[in-house]
Amino acid sequence: MVGMEQTEINPRPVVGVIIVVSGLAVSFLLWLLYVHHASADFAGRWMFLPALNALLNGLCAIALCVGLYFIKHHNKEAHRTSMLLAFAFSSVFLMSYIVNHALHGDTIFPGHGPVRTLYLSILASHVILSIVALPMVLTTFFFSLTGRFAMHRRIARVTFPIWLYVSITGVVVFVFLKAYAYPEIIHRKIQANWMAKSWPTWTPRLCFPPRKSRSRVAGGRAPRQ
Repeated sequence: MVGMEQTEINPRPVVGVIIVVSGLAVSFLLWLLYVHHASADFAGRWMFLPALNALLNGLCAIALCVGLYFIKHHNKEAHRTSMLLAFAFSSVFLMSYIVNHALHGDTIFPGHGPVRTLYLSILASHVILSIVALPMVLTTFFFSLTGRFAMHRRIARVTFPIWLYVSITGVVVFVFLKAYAYPEIIHRKIQANWMAKSWPTWTPRLCFPPRKSRSRVAGGRAPRQ
């Protein structure tokens, strides 16, 4: 059965499709991050999404480590289940990530000095390696699901540390933003709500004194009728 799968499916066109699809997905994400402008109507809404993204990244990292443990102990079925679970966590994360940035846009890190340098270094490595990880993860799964275990093991040695690093740094980036950026966003939201409640909703009208009737004319009384 495995031999039939290997002869029926030529890996080169499939890997080519994976690279093209990954390139389109990365292009869309870069557009979403640096070109798309989020609507102000969703400001302050669905603020749980960043925490959800961090949770999914953390669960993915745990599943990857569990999968590594199982394959080291030659438990292939449990390894397969763990890696599919990690892939599911990453897939849900990607959808939540897209929704979050479509609604809220990119979050600017307000820190300065060494903290900002450290954050930007982690973020840059996270973004670059996530671009590399997407086609590698898909290719690794393709080789596994089609029974090409020699190729699977060869590419998995590179895919695994990259995928694990991207998942862990995703949580680290969230921790930085939670410590520095999100309190400022919440403060601005509370301040905006306070101003909206304290500002009068009625529109003041200008009051002028009543105009006097022109009962007199210049130089004397008004003419009798």
